[in-house]
Amino acid sequence: MPDVDRALVQGLAAAASGATTASGRRLVVLVDGRSGTGKTTLGTAVAAELGAVVVHLDDLYPGWDGLRAAADAVVTDVLGPRSGYRRWDWVASEPAEWVSVDPDVPLVVEGCGALSRASAPLASLRVWLEADDVVRRDRAIGRDGEVFALEWERWAAQERAFIAAEDPAALADVVVRT
Repeated sequence: MPDVDRALVQGLAAAASGATTASGRRLVVLVDGRSGTGKTTLGTAVAAELGAVVVHLDDLYPGWDGLRAAADAVVTDVLGPRSGYRRWDWVASEPAEWVSVDPDVPLVVEGCGALSRASAPLASLRVWLEADDVVRRDRAIGRDGEVFALEWERWAAQERAFIAAEDPAALADVVVRT
């Protein structure tokens, strides 16, 4: 998703703001999809439109086998009373510092695993992104290089398991094909 559709971004921001006003709760947008669908690009653009903080799940995954753990941390830590997360140090392959997130500011959480049955009720807007497999792989490898190429199948297996367990597309308010 190299170019961001401004009308899409503005529409998503308006929908999130409207839902938050109606509920009286904190504005939270969850952007999920498989690797290479454009979650970071869209999530960052929506956050800029809303003046929101972005939490990238890439900062939470505890290694290449950590999709489920990060999905759980979205609920217990990021959107929970602690309002923050333990950053993962990919170079040292170990947990790093705690990152606090102001519970009073709008929030966009983007990444594989952001949208689950447990996180969905906590969000103002839930977005699922889809793209063809070849396009996704080309984008992801183009972005992350050989490191991700070596882990593609391992990560894809976790994505498939998460989708089978949580059905995030069915939980989404909006499904966007990138």
